[in-house]
Amino acid sequence: MAGLPKELTENPIRTDADAVAQRDLLSDVLRTIRLSGSLQFCFTATGAWQTDAAPSLARLMGNAGNTMPFHIVAEGACWMRIGDRELVLAEGDVIAFPFGTGHQLGAGDGGKLVTPVQDLPPKPWREIPVLHYGDGQQRVRLLCGFLRSDGMNFRPLREALPQTLHVRTRDSGAAAWLNATIGQIVAEVDSPRTGGLSMLERLTEIIFIELLRHQICSAQPGSTGWLAALADPPLGRCLSLIHNDPGHDWSVPALSTASGLSRSTLAERFETVLDTSPMRYVRDWRLCLASMALSTTAKGIAAIAHEAGYGTEAAFNRAFSRTYGAPPAAWRSARRGQTA
Repeated sequence: MAGLPKELTENPIRTDADAVAQRDLLSDVLRTIRLSGSLQFCFTATGAWQTDAAPSLARLMGNAGNTMPFHIVAEGACWMRIGDRELVLAEGDVIAFPFGTGHQLGAGDGGKLVTPVQDLPPKPWREIPVLHYGDGQQRVRLLCGFLRSDGMNFRPLREALPQTLHVRTRDSGAAAWLNATIGQIVAEVDSPRTGGLSMLERLTEIIFIELLRHQICSAQPGSTGWLAALADPPLGRCLSLIHNDPGHDWSVPALSTASGLSRSTLAERFETVLDTSPMRYVRDWRLCLASMALSTTAKGIAAIAHEAGYGTEAAFNRAFSRTYGAPPAAWRSARRGQTA
């Protein structure tokens, strides 16, 4: 197989300014990622038990798109299976599934089947539902649910995530403060108060963002993908410029000058590392921001189109429809229906 061009295999000199730009870029992306929906419930089980392996949590929202099931082990320990892989989840563990991967939870061997999702009361809920299974010893308590974020529409970020996001808060000094957040969630479930559901959504959002930050900061940059692009000084400078001012009239010559690479080398590096072109990356980020604005604000389509850098609403409608499969107005209406 032919080797990569010299410009793509050599490690560029990374300056302090590049490191600062990478942190700023991460902060910017994490700042724009917010929940557009979430749902939480709690269940406890004793003795030997197991759930089925169907990815059913997302169905609580009526649509599986952009939903991320999660579990927080508030007490005890249990096992989790994904296909042939088995993992022990301990107290304080947080695990999420960016792609809604089916998984099975349980304790012991050959335990009875429990079906928390099927046993939940009808929505809407005034308080977090709490389900109980069994009356034996060795209790396991799980806070479960799902998150939805339109930020997951951004392909480079989505493709940089693994099948599971897993943080052991009791083993990691960097994530130890999450124990306090988990403790607050447990307190809100045990002693419901006015505004408890809103508080739980905010606390869950903090955990969601920390999971993403933990993954981004702890992952080993590979030769390709978004994390590798962040670690590449010329590409990192380009991405910082794009994310700092997505509505700017960017061009390959302007980005080439900022990166210190020729136009052809910049285009080749984008294709090799990110599997896209500079201008497609600009378009994808603009449309991701537009999808979040459609989902979370009441701004008019024309205003969102302008903010996304499109000269006309018609051009924005065409671009959005190609990427999301529906015009902005129809997509917004469908998303609001799902949230309701």
